[in-house]
Amino acid sequence: MLPNRSPQRETMSEVTEAEVLQALRAVQDPDLHKDVVSLGFVKDVKICGPAVKFTLELTTPACPVKDQLKEQARQAVAALDGVETVNVNLTAQVKSSLGPSDLLGDRVRNVIAVTSGKGGVGKSTCAVNLAVALARQGAKVGLLDADVYGPNVPIMMGIEGRPSPGTNQKIAPKEAHGVKTMSIGYMVEDGTPVMWRGPMLHRALEQFLQDVDWGELDYLLVDMPPGTGDAQISLAQLVPMTGAVVVTMPQEVSLTDVRRAIAMCQQVKCEILGVIENMSGEVFGRGGGHKTAEAFGVPLLGEVELDPKIRAGGDRGEPITISDPDTEAGRRFAHIAGQMAAKVATRQIQSLPVLEV
Repeated sequence: MLPNRSPQRETMSEVTEAEVLQALRAVQDPDLHKDVVSLGFVKDVKICGPAVKFTLELTTPACPVKDQLKEQARQAVAALDGVETVNVNLTAQVKSSLGPSDLLGDRVRNVIAVTSGKGGVGKSTCAVNLAVALARQGAKVGLLDADVYGPNVPIMMGIEGRPSPGTNQKIAPKEAHGVKTMSIGYMVEDGTPVMWRGPMLHRALEQFLQDVDWGELDYLLVDMPPGTGDAQISLAQLVPMTGAVVVTMPQEVSLTDVRRAIAMCQQVKCEILGVIENMSGEVFGRGGGHKTAEAFGVPLLGEVELDPKIRAGGDRGEPITISDPDTEAGRRFAHIAGQMAAKVATRQIQSLPVLEV
């Protein structure tokens, strides 16, 4: 008599790559309004028995919903029959919105102007903190101080001294907090006025773009001088801009000027990525940025409350996004940087126009 044998356990078949991809089609990017498979985000799918591993390659390391997308992707695949463990590797590859550009050596993917209609609204503070916030999230970032009449980037970034020679007979940008920077403030003595007419300003901006060894950058933020003058026109002539971020304060006197700045950007074919309302709160009020964004049909990227720590950090060369990133202001700047990067990622035009005048 044969010994009793327990019935053999029915083995479950291994999940296929096609099934994994089909499951991931349920995961939608809320900014691009398409699923992660159609967008080409899913890379390197590997299946070993009940274990599935793949890479989710997003359009920016500063994606504001990256953790949400990663968890949704993990859950979608984990729900498949036969899957016991899911490993999602999150990476990012920032795409270029620029066409061929000799000035930037085809290595800078996006140029973003940070501008305002008037001075004193904290434009440079926003530019510095946005640049640092992007760098902290893993992006390759440069910051060009185009405000030659009032260069504040060296102080706010805590950088002193003249730049050194770089490769290929170019100037090496000075770096701090993970951000490559260039400013006329490195070239002149403290307190020395820069008294240039339009053609000299145009040439200086051209040299900052052409003769600086920026290397490979995901984002080059340009801290523009206030107003709607020569620097704005020159930048639009010299390089295709991905877009502009407009900084305003809440009160009406600031909003009147910022509307002019938005109109100027539209005239030079520079898309408005969004508006930042800076120094909002009890002193200057709030809501003006939202009103302006709504009137022009552009996004409100966020509001930053008036906070003495922001001023103190700028004075000592430690932006709040590096010195106190977990404060409300630090988190606000990080959120705005993510929103800005998301707006850049949604652009469909790959070759942007250069203004001809």
